[in-house]
Amino acid sequence: MIIRMQISYDGTDYAGWQRQGDKSPDPRPTIQATIESALSKVFNTTIKVQASGRTDAGVHALAQNIHFKVPVNLAGAPIKNPLDMKLVRSINALTPDSIAVSHAWIAPDDYHSLHSAEKKTYRYVIHNSPTPDPIRHRYSYWFEKPLDINKLNGLTECLIGEHDFKSFQTSGTELKTTVRRILEACWVQVSPELIEFHITGTGFLKQMVRNIVGTTIYLHQNDYGPDEMKRILAACDRQVAKTTAEPQGLFLDKVYYPADLDNRCREL
Repeated sequence: MIIRMQISYDGTDYAGWQRQGDKSPDPRPTIQATIESALSKVFNTTIKVQASGRTDAGVHALAQNIHFKVPVNLAGAPIKNPLDMKLVRSINALTPDSIAVSHAWIAPDDYHSLHSAEKKTYRYVIHNSPTPDPIRHRYSYWFEKPLDINKLNGLTECLIGEHDFKSFQTSGTELKTTVRRILEACWVQVSPELIEFHITGTGFLKQMVRNIVGTTIYLHQNDYGPDEMKRILAACDRQVAKTTAEPQGLFLDKVYYPADLDNRCREL
C-alpha cells in the first residue's frame, strides 16, 4: 500500500530534507529522518519516505509531498491498517511543532512523489528595509539597499523557457542533463518592505533558485542589464554566476501532479 502525505516545515533548525549518515558534519536533525522516525513508531516497522525533492538546510516548505510503502497487514503492529486511524493526527503528535502533516491519502500504485510531479513553485522572500526585523529573520533574507522591481524582472525574464542552467547549479550531484524548463519567473512587490521572487518549473538543480536570486541581486546592485544575465546563462559555468542567496528566504510553495493522479488518491 502506498501512502501519500503533504507536509509543511520550518527548516531553520534542520540540516535539510535528506537523511544524513552518522559521519555528517552537521549535527542537526533532518526533516526526512524526523518524519521516518514518527512513521516507524506509528506502524511499528521501519518506514522510508520519498519526497518530491530535497530542500537545503534552512529552507522551508509549505506543501512538500512525500510517499512511503506499508504492508497491508502489519503483523504485531497496534494498528493493522492506516484506514483504522487518524494518521495525520498520529504523526503530528510525534513530530516537533516545526513539522506538520496537513493531508494524507492512499495513493494508487503508479504514484511517485518525485517522478509523478509535473512542476513545482518556489518562492523567495526578501525583507527590503534599512533596518532588520527580528520577527521576519527566520523566514526572509534581509537586504538593506533599495531594490527596483522593474529592474529585477528585466534581469530574470530571459530565464523563462528551456535552457541549460548549469551556471546556477551548485556542485555535488551528478546528473544526465542540466537542462530545465522554467514556466514563470517574476518578482512581486508584496508590501513596501517585502519583495518575493516566484519561480515555477518542471525541475530544478541543486540550489538553483538561491543561485538565481543571489546573482540577480548582485547584477541589480552593480547596474548590470539583462544582457549580463543572458551571458551568465549561456556560459554554463557556475564560476561565472554570482553569490548564493541565504536559505531562510526560500519556500517550496507547491508541487503539481496530473489531475487524474490526484483524483485517484483517497484522502484518509
